[in-house]
Amino acid sequence: MISYEPLWATMKERGITKYQLIYHWGISSNTLRRMGHGEPITSNTLNELCLILDCRVEDILQFTTTEEEISAINERKEEIINFQRKKRKK
Repeated sequence: MISYEPLWATMKERGITKYQLIYHWGISSNTLRRMGHGEPITSNTLNELCLILDCRVEDILQFTTTEEEISAINERKEEIINFQRKKRKK
């Protein structure tokens, strides 16, 4: 799961507000809304934010996994392994 919590701290540290990002830097208010709700954004937006805030990606987002995500990915890996085994038997 991706969290944008680091962004808000970085903005505060740099003295940059949401208003400034929208009206001075052209970052869409919808993009900020999406980030506030943990929704995906483009890598281009990440690049712009890193340039504006003079920071690294880690200063904008954080990746952690949930138990649900781990379970889902492990199931998918097992499906792929089983598919590959069946394919080799043919």
